[in-house]
Amino acid sequence: MNLKNKKVIITGATGGIGNSLVKKFHESGALILATGTKEEKLNKLKDNFSNIRIEKFNLDDHQEIDSFIESACNKLNGLDVLINNAGITLDSLTIRLSEENWKKVLDINLTSTFLMCKSSIKKMIKNKSGKIINITSIVGHTGNFGQANYSASKAGIVAFSKSLALEYAKKNININCISPGFIKTEMTDKIPEEYKKLLINKIPAGDLGTGDDVSNCAAFLASDMANYINGETIHVNGGMYMA
Repeated sequence: MNLKNKKVIITGATGGIGNSLVKKFHESGALILATGTKEEKLNKLKDNFSNIRIEKFNLDDHQEIDSFIESACNKLNGLDVLINNAGITLDSLTIRLSEENWKKVLDINLTSTFLMCKSSIKKMIKNKSGKIINITSIVGHTGNFGQANYSASKAGIVAFSKSLALEYAKKNININCISPGFIKTEMTDKIPEEYKKLLINKIPAGDLGTGDDVSNCAAFLASDMANYINGETIHVNGGMYMA
């Protein structure tokens, strides 16, 4: 999986999975622009991986996405791979879920993914090649208690990615999804131990996944080894959900 000098944008780079993605692609020789909303964490990434580029950007600022992609491509001197990893949760039982929080999760998780892809594909068409990897979630396939908005946004990414793959396969652009299950991150660290044990009992592999499990899959999809894989969702969940 040679990714040497591949120009890669990674959104949501400051989270648990995002950190693993940056580490894996850095180790594989890629040229990375990492973006997120927390400047302190971005600077820490820069300290750990001195030759990556960083840029603070809020994906809810939809009007600026074209400008961001233009800036990122200038810094990288091109674009080969886009990884849409950023996302938020605003959990609530559906009858208590406000329309505002419904729209906010859909806007950041789904609409921003659409706009990032749209802007990036224009660059990739000129290059006559490209890879887009959209990070979804197991709950986009199974649903989840108190996460109607998040589940809908992640399910939408899967269907959107399939349509995109159909449209641009002949342009040598591959669009695929990775659907992680429950991964060890700061978020899952906060789950009470009693509930975490119940959760792990539902996973045939007998444990939560790691960020490396996701980033290894992303590196494969970004490489030339995956050139004939398009419109697919790869599930990384220890067997918790089998598509």
